[in-house]
This record gives sequence, C-alpha cells and structure tokens, in this order.
Amino acid sequence: MKLIIAIIRPDRLSEVKAALFRAGVTGMTLTPVSGHGGEREVVHSYRAERVLLEFHDKVRIEMACSEPFVEPTIQAILEAARTGGVGDGKIFVQPLEQVIRIRTGERDNSALTPVTADAVQLAARSAFATAAAAAELDA
Repeated sequence: MKLIIAIIRPDRLSEVKAALFRAGVTGMTLTPVSGHGGEREVVHSYRAERVLLEFHDKVRIEMACSEPFVEPTIQAILEAARTGGVGDGKIFVQPLEQVIRIRTGERDNSALTPVTADAVQLAARSAFATAAAAAELDA
C-alpha cells in the first residue's frame, strides 16, 4: 500500500480527477494549498501598489492505493496534469503501514476498496464518452 500525494495546478483538477476515475481510483482528499517551486515570482498592481506574489495556488490530492493501483495512478496524474510548463507540480509516493476504515473496522486493502467504486467508475466513463462525442461534433 502506498500514499500518493500530488500537488497540481488548480486548472488541471477536473482532468486529473477524470483520469483517476478511469484508472479505478475513486477515493481521494483534496486540499487547496499555496507553494513555491521553480516558478517565477509575479508582480501585480493592486490599488496603485505593486504586490509580489511568491506563492502560487495549487491543489493537493492525497489517495491511498493498493499495489496494483500505484503505477496506473501515477500515470493518470502525469498524463492529465502535465502542461509542459514550469509549475506543473510533483507526485510523492510513500509507503503506508496500515489503513483502517473507521465505519467497519476493515483493514489494509479491504479498507481501500470504496463501497461505490463500480458506480463511480461507470459514471466517470459515461461522462468521458459523452464529452468525447460532444468534442467530435464541435470539430
């Protein structure tokens, strides 16, 4: 079991979420965060004063994955979050010693399988197919 933490651009969140659902990952925690990496500082004018923005808005996604889902999860995030520019984010993978579902007391891999995984994945696939069909009609 691994804990995967991804820090991504907020505007890539919907694409990353859809890619994760297609990969079979439905349980995740999202947190708005600010950070500074290789991006340049930005100077804005606000009420006739110059303001230096050192930190940029990001989204932190955390998910616990069983071993078969680790690499598909990483690939889904990489493909959906990548823009090719500085500031695309990072993925951190850490070992998980134990997971316990509070409601049932299930442990480890049993605790990682969501109750509604099949329904969520089916809905995500349907939404993706609908969006792809609409894109074809627009083209």
